[in-house]
Amino acid sequence: MNQNETPADRAFRAEVRDWLEHHLSGEFAHARGLGGPGREHEAFAERLAWERHMAAAGWTCVGWPEEYGGRGATVEQQVIFNEEYALADAPARVGHIGENLLGPTIIAFGTDEQRARFLPPIVAVEELWCQGYSEPNAGSDLANVQTRAILEDAGWRINGQKVWTSLAMESDWCFVVCRTEPGSVRHNGLSYLLVPMKQTGVDIRPIVQLTGTSEFNEVFFDNARTDAGNIVGAPGDGWKIAMATLGFERGVATLGQQVGFRRELEGVIELARRTGAIDDPLLRDRLTRAWMGLEIMRLNAMRTMAGIASGAPGPESSISKLVWATWHRDLGELAMDVLGASGLVADGEPYDLNDWQRLFLFSRSDTIYAGSNEIQRNIIAERVLGLPRESKIMEARP
Repeated sequence: MNQNETPADRAFRAEVRDWLEHHLSGEFAHARGLGGPGREHEAFAERLAWERHMAAAGWTCVGWPEEYGGRGATVEQQVIFNEEYALADAPARVGHIGENLLGPTIIAFGTDEQRARFLPPIVAVEELWCQGYSEPNAGSDLANVQTRAILEDAGWRINGQKVWTSLAMESDWCFVVCRTEPGSVRHNGLSYLLVPMKQTGVDIRPIVQLTGTSEFNEVFFDNARTDAGNIVGAPGDGWKIAMATLGFERGVATLGQQVGFRRELEGVIELARRTGAIDDPLLRDRLTRAWMGLEIMRLNAMRTMAGIASGAPGPESSISKLVWATWHRDLGELAMDVLGASGLVADGEPYDLNDWQRLFLFSRSDTIYAGSNEIQRNIIAERVLGLPRESKIMEARP
C-alpha cells in the first residue's frame, strides 16, 4: 500500500481533526480518555451520547459503502480516521461490535431486507450488538457449539448458554452461532442467527473479573425467539459466516482497537518519564520495542484491510489477533515494571485499581478470548502456510 498521503487524504485528515477538536469540547470535553479494555463500564451513557453525536454528523461506519450509510472511505482514510481519533484522546467506542463485526458481515452475506432493517440503526447507534460465540465447552474450540435452535412456525426457538459475551447487558441484539441440524457435529449444521436480547427467555449474568468489573457476561437462552428471517446465509452456513465475522474483527476493527492501545502506550511512556524508569536502559528498550510493535500492528491491519476490500477475509486475519493480543499483554507487564513496587498496592479499599493495574490484569485475557494464541498459531500454520495438521504428525510417529 502507498504510505504517502494524497491531497485528498490530507484534506480528509484535516476535516477529521478539525471536527474532533471542535466537538470534544463543551458537554463532551469530559469524555476524553474514557473507556477502553477493562474499563467498558466507565461513563457508558456519556460515551453512548457522544457516539450518537458522531453519528448525527456522519462519523460512524466511515468505511462502509455510502449506499449503506457510510462515507465509503478508502483503507487509507479509515486509518487516518482512527489515528486522529486516538490523537484527540476521544472516548472508547460503544458501537464497535455492530459497526466493525456485524455490519460488514450483513453487507457481505445478508439479504437486502436484512441490510435495510439492521444497518441503519447501527449507523445511528440506536441498536447495540454483542457476539454469541463462546460456550463453557466451546471457547477456542468454537466448532463444539451446543446451543441449539429449532425452526418452528413462529420462527427460531433457541436454547443454550453463551459465555464471555462482551457488553451483553447493554446490547439490544446478539449474533448467535448455534446448531440447527439435529445430530450434526463440529463445523456442520451450524447457523448464524440474529437474536433480540430484550425478551423473556434471555437471562444475562455478569461475570466479575480480576479487575473487579463485569464487561463479560454469561447469557442463557431458554426458549428465546427470533424471526425466521433473522438468519444470515442459509441454514448450515454458520461456520463460514462466523469465520468471516472474525476476519472483519481482525481487520478493520483492529484499527479502532488501536485507538486505546496507542493512548495506553503514550500513558506508560509518560509514567516512565515521571517516575524516572525511562532512565533504565532495559525499560527504555522495551518501551521502544512496544512503539515499534504498535506500528507493525498498524501496518499489518492495513494489509489485512487491503486484502478484504473486495470480499470476506481469509485465515490470514489470524495474524492480527495473534499480534495484538501478545502486544497488549506485554504492555500490561511493561506498565507494572515501570510502576515498580508501588504497582503491588491497590489505590484504595476494598479493591480500587489504578489504570495500569487494571491494564495488567485485564490484558491477561487478551491471548485467550476471541481465539487463543495457540489456536491462532494452528490456523496460521495449517491454513496459511499449508503445514500438516498436528494429528497427522502424531499418527506418523512410530
